[in-house]
Amino acid sequence: MASKSKIAVGLDAGSSRTRCVVCALEDGRLRFLGAGSSPSTGWYRGRVADPDAVSDSISLAVREAETNAQVLVESVAAGLGGPSVEGLQGRGLYEFSRARELEANDLAYAVELGTRVRLEEDRMLCHVLPQDFTVDGKPGYRRPVGVGCTRLEANLQLITASAQEHQCLVSALHQAHLAVEETVFEPIAAAYATVVSEERGRGAAVVDVGIHSTGVAIYDGDAMVGAASLPVSADHLTRDLTLGLRAAYGVSISYEDAESLKREYGCAMLGLTSDNTLLEIPSPEGRGIQEITRRQVNEILEARAEELFLYVRRELVRAGMDNALLEGVFLTGAGARLTGMCDMAEKVLNCPAKFGLARGIDSWPQNFQDPAWATAAGLCMYSARLKMHRSGRKKPPGLLGLLGW
Repeated sequence: MASKSKIAVGLDAGSSRTRCVVCALEDGRLRFLGAGSSPSTGWYRGRVADPDAVSDSISLAVREAETNAQVLVESVAAGLGGPSVEGLQGRGLYEFSRARELEANDLAYAVELGTRVRLEEDRMLCHVLPQDFTVDGKPGYRRPVGVGCTRLEANLQLITASAQEHQCLVSALHQAHLAVEETVFEPIAAAYATVVSEERGRGAAVVDVGIHSTGVAIYDGDAMVGAASLPVSADHLTRDLTLGLRAAYGVSISYEDAESLKREYGCAMLGLTSDNTLLEIPSPEGRGIQEITRRQVNEILEARAEELFLYVRRELVRAGMDNALLEGVFLTGAGARLTGMCDMAEKVLNCPAKFGLARGIDSWPQNFQDPAWATAAGLCMYSARLKMHRSGRKKPPGLLGLLGW
């Protein structure tokens, strides 16, 4: 490897699997070197329950990635998700005593004013993402340097999280002997890898469906206009199968068997599969053979999948982007693999839907063209961008450490 190469590493510590991607940053381009994954332990419904177990899972994935990439991993950009992450709007108002031309420092100060929001106890600010500026009551300015005015307003998207949850994740990473370059809201990371600037400019949303958490990031004009964590995830579909089959049809099935049934035969929308096919369900010891139709399985999954995208639609309405996503929705995360998820998204959201797959990394393996790897790939790209902007120096604390670009 050339001596001028830098190593960029993304780590997606999910509730089901932990994934690590290692790339070389060479002349402004990323080249895939290796990756590793391991089963995740120590999580409970999207929250760190056992930092030691989480750290062990991280170590296993990183060691495998190091072996495959033939490099030493010392620092990572890590994904942040779960129900504790929230998005809110910020507004900073900066008024001048007399009209003058705006400078870059004026924009930064207006943004800083917008971050002075009172957060609830145990909340911390993770991302500050400027949307646009309003100059003397005229909205829509992206960077009004040199424009004369007396009143400047900065419109922001703020991402907050539980300080305790964030610290638990950082502690687990430190325990795995890793420095943390940045923690990034997972849908934002997935968008780095899957949605190019032109697509964000035309209106796009990323829905990152994990086992225990689902995150949404909404873009318009290349600015983030909405972000949220949703109360429905892939785990809910599996639990519904376990409980629904027992309640409606008297079929007893374990959670693990329900997960296998969902992956192999499940569909998020009726009519896309052979609904009358009979499926043999594993039976508890001493019980006879249990059979059920594929339609009965998919009726349960369809109801919960529709609920998930109704939550997404609610966030689109809140962001003013309902029926305005020209590029549509990009589905990422392992939960997006369920057959029919794109079809259900298109039905509920009335826009195109597709899998979000990693782009922009040279030599990216074909077998990693999978929505489950989008977040890890995006985190690796985020790590590379940090190194390009910082020239190897650590980002300072405070506002500069929070601003997105």
